[in-house]
Amino acid sequence: MSAITRHSDLLFAVADWEPSVTQLMDESHLVAWSESAHRRCQFAAALGQFLGTMRDTEVCVLMGEHITDLESFASQLERLIPGPSLERKIDGAKGITSLLRHRHTLRGRPAAKHRFYIWNDADVLLKKNHRLFGRLVDAIAGVAAEAEYASDDLLLLHRLALLGGPALDMYAEDPGGQCRAWFCEQGADPFWRIVTGIEAPAFLRYQIDLLARE
Repeated sequence: MSAITRHSDLLFAVADWEPSVTQLMDESHLVAWSESAHRRCQFAAALGQFLGTMRDTEVCVLMGEHITDLESFASQLERLIPGPSLERKIDGAKGITSLLRHRHTLRGRPAAKHRFYIWNDADVLLKKNHRLFGRLVDAIAGVAAEAEYASDDLLLLHRLALLGGPALDMYAEDPGGQCRAWFCEQGADPFWRIVTGIEAPAFLRYQIDLLARE
């Protein structure tokens, strides 16, 4: 039995759950929620460790309790993805979407094929500035769809796991939120739908508490 499994069994009744949760992200991003901050923390830690054992995989962990605005999000992102200087904006040549597209390679090592973003306590920014939260989720999901369906470059599969409380799950259920619809300015066609041909981002809702039940 692995160290990850032994650690998880202390809190979760379901053993070896990490592969099945990872499989859910083959085709979709994930919104994982629980009322228990401790369960969310342990879920993120175990999932992050498991993902880190996969070959050709990058794991970017965003500490959401410290993300309250665009500056704090950008500050964390530029410490996770090596690349050009990042301006404090979402779009444009030096914006967040540009850095998300960037893939850093090391001499003599293959380029990463998967990049997972684990955004802990994502509902902190959601509650403080739901519009900015939606724009950032839209950017990550949009770059993911672009890489998968509209790019001729070597595929880098992006997947986002949002972790938070019930408010995050409610947002994921909202037809107008960026877990179910691309962002667009009033009267305009959604940018990512035009670029990718995908009608809407794909997110699955997942209740972490189910893992604690026999």
